Amino acid sequence: MLNAYVPVLVQLIVVVVIGAAILGVSAWVGVKRPSREKLSPYECGVAPVGDARERFSVSFYLVGMLFILFDVEAVFLYPWAVVYQSLKWLGFIEMFLYIIVLFAGYVYIWKKGALDWDR
Repeated sequence: MLNAYVPVLVQLIVVVVIGAAILGVSAWVGVKRPSREKLSPYECGVAPVGDARERFSVSFYLVGMLFILFDVEAVFLYPWAVVYQSLKWLGFIEMFLYIIVLFAGYVYIWKKGALDWDR
């Protein structure tokens, strides 16, 4: 039973060894001459203005979390689409209800004001 996993283990070991070798050679061969110009933050070729560590509004984090939440839920639509024809009406009804719940969650966060930038 475990013999089936030996190729996966070998591939994992090879990937780790090659990755470590690439990082090691890069650190060993790479040029190490830091200067003030190289250590300064880069802003699209323009001289930096102000501190690079500014605080972000909580709205950015909220939108990011909501994106991840709905993105993960949308991933469940892919397997359904692959086997759609073999599921018949029962699969269609189940996914329709799933999409309704997803849409209800979207309406809920919209009504709660999670997507309003003005507040």
